[in-house]
Amino acid sequence: MDVDAFVLTHRPTWDRLEELIKRRDKLTGPEIDELVDLYQRASTHLSIVRSASTDAALIGRLSGLVAQARSAVTAAPAPLWREFARFWTVSFPVVVYRARGWWLSTGLVFLLVSAVIAVWVAGSPEVKATIGSDEDIAQLVNNDFANYYSEHPAASFAFQVWTNNAWVSLLCLAFAVLLGLPIPYILLQNAANLGVNAGLMFGAGKGDVFLGLITPHGLLELTAVFVAAGAGMRLGWMVISPGDRPRGQVLAEQGRAIAAVAGGLVLMLLVAGLIEALVTPSPLPTAARVGIGAAAEAVFLVYVFHFGRKGVRAGETGDVENAPDVVPTR
Repeated sequence: MDVDAFVLTHRPTWDRLEELIKRRDKLTGPEIDELVDLYQRASTHLSIVRSASTDAALIGRLSGLVAQARSAVTAAPAPLWREFARFWTVSFPVVVYRARGWWLSTGLVFLLVSAVIAVWVAGSPEVKATIGSDEDIAQLVNNDFANYYSEHPAASFAFQVWTNNAWVSLLCLAFAVLLGLPIPYILLQNAANLGVNAGLMFGAGKGDVFLGLITPHGLLELTAVFVAAGAGMRLGWMVISPGDRPRGQVLAEQGRAIAAVAGGLVLMLLVAGLIEALVTPSPLPTAARVGIGAAAEAVFLVYVFHFGRKGVRAGETGDVENAPDVVPTR
C-alpha cells in the first residue's frame, strides 16, 4: 500500500473528524450524524492500515483518533453486561476460530500419538511388564480405573478435576512466552498417559469401560487443552514470523488474544469438570453418558464456528477495544 497516497486521500476526513470531536458538546443534529459516519470511516481506515502497513506513527495516530471518536459517539463506557456479552459473542469465539488450524491439527496429532501408544501397549506383553506387574495391571483395569470417578464426593471431585485441567491449560498458555516450545512436550506427556491407560484397558478386553468413562468429559476437556496449546503455539510462531508488522504490535495483539482464550477456558473446563464428576460416574446407560459429552462438545464447536466465523466476516479480530497497539516500552 502507498502510505503517502493513502494519507493524502483520507487526511481531510481525519481532520474533519478531529474538528467535530473537539466540538462534541455543541454539535447540531446533522453534525452528529456526520461524526458517526466519519468515525466508521476512520475505523475502516485503521483496519486497513493495521493489515497493510508497518507505519507505527500512522497506526498510533489513527488508533487515538478512533478511540476519541468512539468516546464521543458512545458518550459513556459500555455497560458491564455489554462488555460481558461481547466477550462471549465476539472476543473469545473469534480468537479461537482464528486459531482453529492450530488446535484442530494439535488435537489430530495428539489422538494419533495416543492411538499408536495404545496399540503398542495392548499388543506387547513386554511393554506391559515395564509398566507394572500382572497384579497391579489387573487391579487397575478391574477396579482402580472405574473407582477413580466415584471414590470422592462429586463437589470436591469436580473442583479437583477443574483445577488439574486448568493447570495443564494454563501451562500451555504460559509457555507461549517461550514461543510455545515446551508445549509439545506437555502434550506428549498427556498423550502417553492416555495411550498407556487405553492400551491396558483394551488389552484386558475392557475397551468399552474405558470409552464409556473417558468420552463423556474427555471430549470437551481435551478440546480445551488443544485450544490452549494451539493458541500458545500460534502466538510463538507469530512472534517468530510476524510478517510485515512490528513484532511489538503482534505480541501485544496475540498477548491479549491469549488472555481471551484463558477467560473462555475457565468456563469450558468447569463444564468438563462437572460432567466428569456428575455424569461419568452416574448410573445412566453408557450411551446416555457419552451422548451428554458429545452434546457438550457439539455445542462448543457450533458456538465457536458460528460466532467466530460471523465475527471474522465482520472484520473483528477478537482484540480488546481501546487497547494499545504495541507492547509498552521505556
